[in-house]
Amino acid sequence: MISHVLPTYNRAPLAFERGEGVWAIATDGTRYLDLGAGIAVNVLGHANPELVATLTEQAGKIWHVSNLYQIPEQEKLADMLVEHSFADTVFFTNSGTEAAELAIKMVRKYWDHAGQPERIEILTFEGAFHGRSTGAIAAAGSEKMVAGFGPLMPGFRQLPWGDIDALKAAISETTAAVMIEPVQGEGGIRPIADEDLRLIRELCDQTGALLVLDEVQCGMGRTGRLFAHEYAGIAPDIMMVAKGIGGGFPLGAVLATEKAASPMSAGTHGSTYGGNPLACAVGTKVMEIVADEAFLAEVNRKSALMRQKLEGLVASHPSVFESVRGQGLMLGLKCKVSPADLVRAGYEQHILTVPAADHTLRLLPPLNISDDEIAEAVARLDRAAGMVDA
Repeated sequence: MISHVLPTYNRAPLAFERGEGVWAIATDGTRYLDLGAGIAVNVLGHANPELVATLTEQAGKIWHVSNLYQIPEQEKLADMLVEHSFADTVFFTNSGTEAAELAIKMVRKYWDHAGQPERIEILTFEGAFHGRSTGAIAAAGSEKMVAGFGPLMPGFRQLPWGDIDALKAAISETTAAVMIEPVQGEGGIRPIADEDLRLIRELCDQTGALLVLDEVQCGMGRTGRLFAHEYAGIAPDIMMVAKGIGGGFPLGAVLATEKAASPMSAGTHGSTYGGNPLACAVGTKVMEIVADEAFLAEVNRKSALMRQKLEGLVASHPSVFESVRGQGLMLGLKCKVSPADLVRAGYEQHILTVPAADHTLRLLPPLNISDDEIAEAVARLDRAAGMVDA
């Protein structure tokens, strides 16, 4: 018989009842060092006191009114995001998938408004992950996600990851947009080179195509900058954000320039829950903490420390690991063994990690992880690697 919860997840035999910072505590009381952070969501750890206080205060006021009315908490968070980014305007969603769906709609509406409704092709890249809606899986195009869900939404063309020559050959004055993650998450912690991202921006400018960045996983301080594309010194036309923006509370956003967003008039898009007072109050507190330059400097310092220790781990287990890659506290261990084996060994060492494509083990700790917790995490990974090696 089918389970009461639709069995679309291959769940680990673990259940957690509470958390404290970087620690997730199972129902049997076992403490696990959490290097997954809810897949890059809990940027300030579990049960962060400031976020709990913010949520509790807002919960005692008002939870939900819908977007039929003005929402001061939403306007405050939008102001902060505009202040700290390229954007002129923000639409709030509940997830990264919803943000991707709006980004696709915004591209199409832009060209329809420009009198070129036939200009719909969006260039995307192998290994991408933009969510699990029909539009998002069509954008990514991987067989694993699209099998059995056809016919797919037309208008997407996938190119090899990192192949700038293929992009040069594909992009033209009929291209609607280029959509890319500055650092692929599900694809295996693969950062695009800064010079390549700058070239993509130039190609978009030359052809008029919009540049859409997916920073759902790599944004919100994860790479040591508030947004990963800042390293390349460029700005997109549209950007999707989610995961870390709510610190664990469901929240996403699409940020856009006035030019890209101007055709999105009243009635062209909506959300019942998107931008509700609870989510935006928490998101504002996350922004107050994460956008601070001193906080981001600490992320970079901790990243250097963690990377140094991981390089030593790779050297100690040459038959298990190949290399360390990533940026900031969005790190990956390229493996010579199945990452799933390391995840399972990690459970025995009471550490949580996340597998990804390209034989990669993802390490996505809370951004406020301490130096001692980094040392403990690498020690537990060392023991897990020893188990797999044996």
